[in-house]
Amino acid sequence: MSLKPSVSTTDHKQGKKDADIVIVEYGDYQCPYCGAAYPVLKEMMNKYGNQIQFVFRNFPLSEMHQYARPAAIVAEAAALQGKFWEMHDAIYENQQYLSENLLLELAEKLELDSEQFNNDIKKSEVAAKVDSDFESGIMSGVNGTPSLFVNGTKFNGGPEDLLQLMGEIVK
Repeated sequence: MSLKPSVSTTDHKQGKKDADIVIVEYGDYQCPYCGAAYPVLKEMMNKYGNQIQFVFRNFPLSEMHQYARPAAIVAEAAALQGKFWEMHDAIYENQQYLSENLLLELAEKLELDSEQFNNDIKKSEVAAKVDSDFESGIMSGVNGTPSLFVNGTKFNGGPEDLLQLMGEIVK
């Protein structure tokens, strides 16, 4: 399975801009497996972030996780104030307490402009970004989370396997 569409300016990226290795995660903020993957992927970025690029795309499994989509919307609203990664991390770090109230508390903690934030979470463009990420996941053959792609190809292993692989590839 290959990544469709390719990583573009609409994606949330961190790490090296023109990296030879690009990792894309399709994630669900309420998925326990994504929650378990988060510290491993964070460790990978701490070790290799100056050599690789990491991209996150929303893939909320709304039928199973009632707060997955609201969390994705909140992260996208935070992105409009330049704080996507801060919100992404805060949601995963507080995943066991996920609720509508928690999401609003995190926005306050990150000192987001509350008026703008409250307007942004209702914007169709914000919902469209989440839907667009989800659709790209469907086109890429994602059927569960987390799903990882390395340089456009689906990675058939867990985050620990990926961390080990990076240790072998990145010198």
